[in-house]
Amino acid sequence: MASPWWRAATAACFGALPCLAFPAPSLWWLAYVALVPLILLVRSAPTPRRAMLDGWLGGAGFMLAVHHWLLPSLNVFIVVLALLLGLLWAPWGWLVRRLLGGAPGGAALLAALVLVPSAWMMVELVRSWQYLGGPWGLLGASQWQVPAALRMASVGGVWLLSFLVVLVNTAVAELLVLPQARVLAAGALVGVSVGAGAVWTLVPAPAAAGDVRIAVVQPGVIEATTARFDRSAALTEQLAGRHPDLVVWGESSVAFDLSVHPELTARLAALSRRVGADLLVNVDAPRADGKGIYKTSVLIGPQGPTGDRYDKMRLVPFGEYIPFRSVLGWATRVGRAAPVDRQRGTHQVVMDVGAVRIGPLICFETAFPDMSRHLADRGAQVLVAQSSTSSFQHSWAPEQHASLAALRAAESGRPMVHATLSGISAVYAADGRQVGPRLSTSSSTAHLYTVPLASGETVYDRWGDWVIALSVGLLALAALYEVARVAAGRRGTGVRA
Repeated sequence: MASPWWRAATAACFGALPCLAFPAPSLWWLAYVALVPLILLVRSAPTPRRAMLDGWLGGAGFMLAVHHWLLPSLNVFIVVLALLLGLLWAPWGWLVRRLLGGAPGGAALLAALVLVPSAWMMVELVRSWQYLGGPWGLLGASQWQVPAALRMASVGGVWLLSFLVVLVNTAVAELLVLPQARVLAAGALVGVSVGAGAVWTLVPAPAAAGDVRIAVVQPGVIEATTARFDRSAALTEQLAGRHPDLVVWGESSVAFDLSVHPELTARLAALSRRVGADLLVNVDAPRADGKGIYKTSVLIGPQGPTGDRYDKMRLVPFGEYIPFRSVLGWATRVGRAAPVDRQRGTHQVVMDVGAVRIGPLICFETAFPDMSRHLADRGAQVLVAQSSTSSFQHSWAPEQHASLAALRAAESGRPMVHATLSGISAVYAADGRQVGPRLSTSSSTAHLYTVPLASGETVYDRWGDWVIALSVGLLALAALYEVARVAAGRRGTGVRA
């Protein structure tokens, strides 16, 4: 590591390592040790400035690896974005060296176990802002298929999972290279295990409250908008006589403003009558009133649109709009960035579908824990996501996207239906457990799921982002202590003088 260039490359590679814990590899267990190499590298930095640089490059490597499937769309711009967002890890790198560098005492070792995860939480919080790309690839999301982790998510959301994963990594790093920390670090690992066991034992699973039959229509990759509509309609026809309560089409399944296409509206209404259920379609088209392009969930009943509709609120940067287009518009020349900006909706909506209330989300919005929590608070009994990852069909993106629904279900205590145009479509119960088959990216089909409903309220739904508040509080206390220590040192120097 004497060469700064080799050290920089190593930091980026070590930072990328946790990406293997996410789908598609889904080596979830790797998340608990994947940060250890980066922590050990950063703690060995010869100066605080070098530690910040290591943290920055490690963060950039992580962001690039987790979002590598965007490379064909954004080309070199994804590298620029990764380097910009990687800067968020620079303070984290400084803190790791400050607490674990050299031969730290017991107080520093104990502080590291809570402050290093807290600082990581601040990084995840800031980069979760929708205008910075949103909360895709939060470290805790790698645990989406672990039942015990999903139960923990019902207590503290994905934030609690991220906090504990970083805590375990910090404890393992201490065990490996700091003999004086071994009892403390081992105790921390035991404490995490005991805490997880206590949550599993004491926090009840969501109470069963009947079920509802929801069909997912997945037409597959069909570029022509009319052919896509026709294929979705044909698959919906196959549901006649099977008595679904709701039929869900994927994102951008309708590429025409229904208000000026009465023949399509009539066709959808006829489908609703034939299958005996409302259809939830997704319109992605310029509005006839000239107000721009929206992505809108529209509920269609036997007589046509019911009036229930939801406009997508959180848009994908560069995919659905370009921030500061006057400055960054050149992104359209180097990749497949949005040529025209979509418009944002203003509020979330809960729709009544017979005896069940559904809360629609559109694509990217399933990455945001607060949106599904808000829908549960408003009385949604089922969360329904309409999505499309057709542009990234042969990448890790469909697997990553589908996995988020398991976390949102566990956090909110509400089952979630993830319906896509081209896979992966999946359904999860209120505890995050998969219900029925996943529809792969090679499937063109309609599948009817019996979705178990649940009642009650999760701890996370009731208390919200308490893990974030705790992390902020711990860091604030540490900062006050540091200020007081420095001030006391200066007074002592003055007295001696």
